[in-house]
Amino acid sequence: MSQSSMIEIFMYQVGQLFLLPVLSLVALLFVYALYVLGSFTVQTLQRRNPEKLGGFPLMRYVAKRPEATEDELDLFAHKLLEPERLASRIAPMLGLVGTMIPMGPALKSLSDGNLAQVSGSLTVAFSAVILALIAASITYWVANVRRRWLAEELVTLQQRKAV
Repeated sequence: MSQSSMIEIFMYQVGQLFLLPVLSLVALLFVYALYVLGSFTVQTLQRRNPEKLGGFPLMRYVAKRPEATEDELDLFAHKLLEPERLASRIAPMLGLVGTMIPMGPALKSLSDGNLAQVSGSLTVAFSAVILALIAASITYWVANVRRRWLAEELVTLQQRKAV
C-alpha cells in the first residue's frame, strides 16, 4: 500500500468520525431555530404594549441602569443578537459538512453496486443540509428583524436623552 493511499484512508476514516457530531449539531441548531422563532413570536406580541417594556430589551436595560451610556447599550444590543447571528452562519457550514461526509460511503457503495446503501447515505446527506438551511434561514431572519428593533430602540432612547 502506497503512502498516499494510506493518507487517503486515514483522512476518510477521520472524516467519518465527524458524521455523528455534525448531525447532532445540525439537529441542535434546528431545535434552537424553532426556539428562537417561538421567542421572537412572544417578543412580537409583547411589543404591542410598549408601556410594559416586555418586548423592548434596551428600554428595560435603561430602566434598570439609567446611567447606561450609548456605548453600553450598543454592546448590550450586540450581545443580544450574537447567538442568532452565529447560528445563521454556522448552520450552513455544518449542513455542508453533514452533506459531504455521507457522500464518501455513498460513492463507495455505488461502485460496489449496493444501491440501498447509496440511498441511505444520500438521505442522510440531503436531510442534514435541508435542516441546516432551514435553521439558518429562521435565525437569519429573526436576527435581522431584531437588529432593526434594537436600532429603533436606540434612536428612541437617544431622542429621550436629547429632550
